This record gives sequence, structure tokens and C-alpha cells, in this order.
Amino acid sequence: MSSTTLHIKNMVCNRCIKVIKDEFYKLNLKVEEIELGKVKVLSIIDDKKLIEIREVLTENGFELIDDKKSKLIDSIKTLIIDKIHHTNYSLETINSSDYISKKLGYDYSYLSNLFSSIEGITIEKYIINQKIEKAKELLVYNELTLNEISYLLDYSSVQHLSNQFKKVTGLTPSHFKKLQVNKRKPLDEV
Repeated sequence: MSSTTLHIKNMVCNRCIKVIKDEFYKLNLKVEEIELGKVKVLSIIDDKKLIEIREVLTENGFELIDDKKSKLIDSIKTLIIDKIHHTNYSLETINSSDYISKKLGYDYSYLSNLFSSIEGITIEKYIINQKIEKAKELLVYNELTLNEISYLLDYSSVQHLSNQFKKVTGLTPSHFKKLQVNKRKPLDEV
């Protein structure tokens, strides 16, 4: 059986998941998988059913996100992940907002508002989270000094990196390194 994934705006808590699951059940849609912002149903959805879904979502304070917006969010995430995790040079080569805007051909304020409304965090916070995951990786490998990691990830100082690291993880980079425990997250969970 074929499945369809729907992206839903304002779906931000466990209560939201329950409401969506209940409403989809009433519409005779079998939910295969559900998580914040996303529902995968085991059926092909025709135009009539799509109208019903939009109506029930609107009644409950949600909004169906069209595929174009969903793809744009995925593109933003991919650009950030590639820039932080798969390049060997400092992020300073171009301002992140200019980089994202230029690569995707959209005004940054539009992209930023879209990202925040769908993901529930700002692009800047997403970038920080990705940088901290990269810092964790580099700390676990133990090949670079904290100063080198700070420079590589385009922090103004080791102190700036340390402050953000502690804010995100609850640990200082040196304490994290001493634990010798892999507390890294998969990139799709950051």
C-alpha cells in the first residue's frame, strides 16, 4: 500500500499529535507514523480528501504545509548541515543568512519566518545546534584543540564556543571530553 507524508504547521506538542491522530481516524485515514510537524498516512490522498484534511486542520488551529515549503525547509537544513559538517573551511567565508538566501534564491527574512513557523526554532538556533554537534564530534575525535575547533566553527573566541556549548548541552567542552561518552545526536534529531 502506498503512503503519503503531510507536513503540518503549528503541530508543536504531544497534545497536537493526539488531536491530529484522532482527527485523521475520523477521516478514515490510517496513520502509519506521526511526529511533530509530520504525518505519514497509508493511502493516496485525492483532492476531495485533501480539502477535508485542510478543513479539519484549520478547525483545530493547524495548517497543511504545501510540498514546496516543506522542500524549502529541507533545503535550508541541508545547506546548513553541508556547510557545518561536510566542509573543511571556516564558516566565515560568507554570512550564513547571505549564504542561505543566495543558494535558495529567496529573501532571508521570508526563509527565516517560514523556518521558524514550521520548525519552532530560528535558523540561527538550528545553526548553533549543528555547530555544537560538530564540536562534540571534534572533541570525541580528540585531534584538534578547543581553540582550533572554535576557529573552525567560526566562533569569535573559545569562551564564546564554551558558553554556547554549555547552554546547549549543560556541560563545558572540557567536561564533555572528560566523560568520554558519546553523547552525540544523529543530525536529523538536532
